Amino acid sequence: MRIADVLRNKGTSVATVAPATTVRELLAGLAEHNIGAMPVIGPDGVAGIVSERDVVRKLHERGEGLLDRPVSEIMTTVVATCTPQDSVDDLSVLMTERRVRHIPVLDGGRLVGIVSIGDVVKTRIEELETSHEQLQAYIAHG
Repeated sequence: MRIADVLRNKGTSVATVAPATTVRELLAGLAEHNIGAMPVIGPDGVAGIVSERDVVRKLHERGEGLLDRPVSEIMTTVVATCTPQDSVDDLSVLMTERRVRHIPVLDGGRLVGIVSIGDVVKTRIEELETSHEQLQAYIAHG
């Protein structure tokens, strides 16, 4: 299965923030959309990604004053990305190797979606269920 298939099922809408967005505003957006990370979009496209984990770690280090600082101070700037043509298997490996849970999907350098570890797990479960049903049908009618 390809990332394009995952996006076709879940949609391509992506909540994003600008580098100057405050951490407080980021947290409000994460809560509003019930998500765990947002790509940070600058003038040249994806400038970074910022997650709940980034906020928690930096908040522990720097205290509550962090809430009024821009997300550009805490975002991850070396962003793991994929394309719609990549396979879910390849994305699983990338997530495991990079220890990340959210991967922006770029097509020609343009943000066209985001895939989370939850999306990957859901896809895997659906694939296993389909295989199971096919095997049962083969055994019953085979």
